[in-house]
Amino acid sequence: MVRILNAPEGRWEMVHRAGLLASVADHLAAGRRVAVRGVAGVGVTTLLSALRQSAERSVWVTSPSGGSYAVLAEVLAALPQEHLNELPAPQRQAAEAVLRRVEGPPDQVALRFAVATLVGRWAGNLGGGRAGDLAERALLVVDDAHLIDAGSADALKRAPVGVVLGTRTALPVLADVEVVVPRLSGDEVAELLAEAGLPCRLAGQVHRASGGFPGWALEIGRAMAEGSSCVPASTQRRLAELPERTRRTMLLAALARTPTIALLRGAGRPDADQDLAPARTSGLVEVSPSGEVSFTASVLRDALLQEASWSERSDGHRALADVTTDLPERARHRALAMSIVDKPAIAELTAAAAAARADGDRGTAAELGLLTAQASALVAAAKDAAAAGRLDLARQAEARLERLGTAAERVRARLAIIEALGQGIDDSSDTFARAFADAAGDPRLEAEIHLFLAIKANVADGDPGAAREEAMRAGELAVQGDDPDLLAAALTMQARIERIVGAPGAEHTLARALAVTPTIGDLINISPQFLAARHALFDDRLAAAHATLLGLLPLAERSGVASDRVDILRGLAEVEVRSGRCGRALVHAAHALSLTDAARLSPGPAWYTAATAEAAGGDMRRAQTYATLGVQASREDHDVIFLARNLHVLGHVRLVGGDAEGAAESLSEVRDLELAQGVVDPSVLRWHGDLVIALALTGQHGRARRLLEETRPVAVRLARHGVLAALDRAEGVLLSTEGDLEGAGTLLDSASAGFVALGLVMEHGRTMLDLAHVARRRRRRTRARAALTEATALFAAAQARPWSRLARDAAERLDSAPARTAALTDTEARVATLVAAGSSNREVSANLYLSVKTVEATLTRVYRKLGVRSRTQLGIALQGIPPFPGA
Repeated sequence: MVRILNAPEGRWEMVHRAGLLASVADHLAAGRRVAVRGVAGVGVTTLLSALRQSAERSVWVTSPSGGSYAVLAEVLAALPQEHLNELPAPQRQAAEAVLRRVEGPPDQVALRFAVATLVGRWAGNLGGGRAGDLAERALLVVDDAHLIDAGSADALKRAPVGVVLGTRTALPVLADVEVVVPRLSGDEVAELLAEAGLPCRLAGQVHRASGGFPGWALEIGRAMAEGSSCVPASTQRRLAELPERTRRTMLLAALARTPTIALLRGAGRPDADQDLAPARTSGLVEVSPSGEVSFTASVLRDALLQEASWSERSDGHRALADVTTDLPERARHRALAMSIVDKPAIAELTAAAAAARADGDRGTAAELGLLTAQASALVAAAKDAAAAGRLDLARQAEARLERLGTAAERVRARLAIIEALGQGIDDSSDTFARAFADAAGDPRLEAEIHLFLAIKANVADGDPGAAREEAMRAGELAVQGDDPDLLAAALTMQARIERIVGAPGAEHTLARALAVTPTIGDLINISPQFLAARHALFDDRLAAAHATLLGLLPLAERSGVASDRVDILRGLAEVEVRSGRCGRALVHAAHALSLTDAARLSPGPAWYTAATAEAAGGDMRRAQTYATLGVQASREDHDVIFLARNLHVLGHVRLVGGDAEGAAESLSEVRDLELAQGVVDPSVLRWHGDLVIALALTGQHGRARRLLEETRPVAVRLARHGVLAALDRAEGVLLSTEGDLEGAGTLLDSASAGFVALGLVMEHGRTMLDLAHVARRRRRRTRARAALTEATALFAAAQARPWSRLARDAAERLDSAPARTAALTDTEARVATLVAAGSSNREVSANLYLSVKTVEATLTRVYRKLGVRSRTQLGIALQGIPPFPGA
């Protein structure tokens, strides 16, 4: 998790990865002196501040300088001076020599004894806390410890106190062990922005610009939230500290798209590797083993280009154009070296843009098109920008077409902007209005506008009725304009909405769309073929969904449309999870995250994908983080579709983690969203069973029953067999909480058979865990053991790591479970088990994603139910399995 602290210098910065703090604490508890190393700006000082604040008492020395014994002098000056007067004369004289109170150098032997005595008396009885607990520890904290003098280091080696050293370079001589502070990951930047009250949907852009340096990330994030760009002043200072030859070589690298040492040498910097060495040491530039040069933060490139004069940039582009062999890159350099782009350069740019487009590099194609002054090239650039997710480039194309383009060309650019907005399409009213004004009388253009209005109504407005009307209007205009591709897209959107609202004609409308044209247009995610794969997933025809999505993926990769690739990867991850191939799902999710970051897409869909895959085969804590971020990003984008999806997976993770109350809260919001939108089909987003279980486990049996009564008839009418199996499972859990164990077993057996028939491996395994619990409560240990054995095998084959752990833990505790533990709820049993194993309330809170207050209240109920009064008695009394593991 990420914590925001007020750093000593008064700036908001971040301490990330709580594991770093824990690691340092463990080393200190073991008597080791710890060096915390990281490049300037990565947060070493802030981490030291957090450690200092956690300690009972501390001495802080920052930026040591001043010659011999400088650090030691600061330490001695900070200690109680009455202890100094109590020292034996030789030791007192040595200490006073360090403090410059007497003439001459100190006696080193006497000084060592003096330091040990003074520090020991200051620390008192502190320092004996258990591993990881800094609250009972005294610390000496030295920042910039790579500057520490030898005399101070020698004297402090024997000091009986915890020592933490911040360093930018090598391990200081005083340290025993090193903990490295890395730059922030993209997820950590998202948490930083959220904690600081900034839009976390900007995380990808901020991470790329800041390179994961916390201070830069906050400055850039604030600027982006206000709609502006920012080069932090500290960035300029960091560059100004470098040698002139380093900055010149970095400028040349900044002008190149993919700089290498060989390219820079050929362009006039023969000592490029040596030139860049200071920047590499400072953590500003990285050079791969193959010689590829990259800036750790794109804002560094921006700063270099901003400071350079036009003639410096022109000379650099000209030198690079002479040595590069890449056609698009050579055309770009030649054009940027000119004050006015001439006709031969325009022709070269157009050809280069076409080549980049053919390679699927739509971002490069957009940048090349923008260098021309031709309206047709600018229209193509706008489309390329939308495909690459580059809203900034699409807006540039629109601005230039305001002066150069026809009405139709301006409409194309505006539609590209709307497409580039992605999940943030809510922020598009003005663009739609201008597009309609320019499109008047052109049925094809109007059809496209209505099609995007249908998307907006569905994604941002949560109004499927309006979305269907817009889609039907788009279809009518497509017929008038004799555009079969547009007609297919309009029918596809109509079928999508009809499926959501449970209209009986949805499959017929989709069949019409598939019959209109067998080809797939620019946007795969609005094609009938893609929707057919989604419907197959909803219907649990997993093999068909998988085959179709795999066939679409190469098309999306060739087209270079980033949103298409992310949507297809999301579908593949969902299919793999349901099919019990969790390892593959994690790979697809990681790819979707990477693409989203690179293309600057709205992160809600990718975070949902990652949360879904992590909850099945990865780590429940990461799943909760992704889902929480996805919820916030979707709220920021006014994206009701992925708000519901992220809330669903968040509720699922909370339920599995034992937080039934939190699960009921998240899943109830999903229910409210779908009711407000008029969603009817329960197969699209299957939250119903989880909400029934969450309500049952929190004692809300009436609400659980009503939800079953509302959902089951709809699932029967629409023949949603997977949903019916999930409802059987949920009702089985409900019956068990009501004491009807026989009825619960019957329904769970029915659910298991349904999941097996549909090939829903994860749901089958989850039901086996429930059957084992019910069998245990019915004293049928053989049946319980068989169910757990089956669940363990299913999860192992599926690479479902968190679920394998649940099954394994339940199996290990099966034979030792006393009957009275059945009285505990899921959350109570899990809290009790961890406490009995020796965990503190705070550790239980971190393990189960509950607040400390919730843990304390839950433990009070456990004590009452089991008739115990202490943790020791609980450990003796409790040896049970948690009810409904992974419910």
